[in-house]
Amino acid sequence: MTAEELSKVIIKGMEEKKASDIILMDLRHIKNSVTDFFVICSGNSDTQLDAISDSIEEQVIKAGDKGPWRNEGKNSRNWILMDYVDVVAHIFLKDKREFYGLEDLWGDAKVTHIG
Repeated sequence: MTAEELSKVIIKGMEEKKASDIILMDLRHIKNSVTDFFVICSGNSDTQLDAISDSIEEQVIKAGDKGPWRNEGKNSRNWILMDYVDVVAHIFLKDKREFYGLEDLWGDAKVTHIG
């Protein structure tokens, strides 16, 4: 599965659990970027963050890929990071997303607002 296809599957997993403010950041043309795409979304509670994370993993496996290479933040549930190597999903509580400002840190990325 290409990075673009994987990004779409991850977005579908986010949408399944009503994630808000979903954006896709294309980092392929940024020198020294750590991955091809970031997919970022927000949730309203730690329970919703958990559900979004589980939904992403289910959708990716259903699409024929494997689970994330690395998964962080499941215990704290303020910011869950799911690393699929070519695509990294970030699931934030709204206030944490504003605090960390990933969209600002990668300002040269091509950004697509999904919902």
